[in-house]
Amino acid sequence: MNDRNLVVVGGDKRTAYMVPCLEQKGYSVFVYGACELSEYGNCGKYVFSLAEAVEKADVIVGGIPFFKGNCIYSEKQLPDLSIESFLRLLRSGQKIFAGVIPREFREKCREKQVACYDFMEDEPMAVFNAIATAEGAILEAIRNQETNIHGSQSLVLGYGRCGRVLCEKLKGLDASVTLCCRKERDLAYGNACGLRTILLKDLPKVIHLYEYIYNTIPALMLDGKLLGEIRKDAIVIDLASGKGGVDYETAQVENIRALHCLGLPGKYAAKISGESLADFVVRTVFASQNGANWDIRAAERND
Repeated sequence: MNDRNLVVVGGDKRTAYMVPCLEQKGYSVFVYGACELSEYGNCGKYVFSLAEAVEKADVIVGGIPFFKGNCIYSEKQLPDLSIESFLRLLRSGQKIFAGVIPREFREKCREKQVACYDFMEDEPMAVFNAIATAEGAILEAIRNQETNIHGSQSLVLGYGRCGRVLCEKLKGLDASVTLCCRKERDLAYGNACGLRTILLKDLPKVIHLYEYIYNTIPALMLDGKLLGEIRKDAIVIDLASGKGGVDYETAQVENIRALHCLGLPGKYAAKISGESLADFVVRTVFASQNGANWDIRAAERND
């Protein structure tokens, strides 16, 4: 096995920025379906099919998320990125790095003795991603609303990594921040951090108060009934993965501005995010080459 040969497949600008970074670290990097960065000139060795890409390298790097629908996520429109085709091409001993790798896919990879390392299952990487997402969410809010964050009534749904960071960023801009979630434990922590708090079940009573609404919960939170209670000059910034947390059909009918903001780190912080992802790959490959057990735990975490 030669872990110095690496292929970057698909993704957004984050994976594109990984290419020159990995080359600078001494890797031979092949590229298929990744964005091109004019400021770096000709970085990486371009291949012309998924089969050639998988054959060239023992380390495969995808984007965040790894898949959209039944295909490897790529901002380029390519015909041969199906999950089924990719699985057939994999061989024992290869390593896959990507974000939000589906459990079913990881199980099939384990059967083929292929290790999967999920960027978002590594706590430092996930927190770094949350920071970039929170900053991007605030930028989207500023760009699409003609009022100040300062002094605004801002509601954050969810208190996971992204929700926590977002609350602190908004507080730093002197917004009046209310945290809304299901768990009283999370509300207690939010209250200790100086946030106003409300249980999710009580949201219908107060949602009309907020001008900025940020959803981080990956479920349908703002249904038609709740959207009917939102003030007409409000903006909803939906950060939930997948189909999001908003009934977008109703939002359109009600003329409510609701933006499904996915991939914000790739949109606003691609270079620094790509460099961090490249560092994660290098550290993990180095650990595996030196017989460390850490990479095994990372590959199988939450399986």
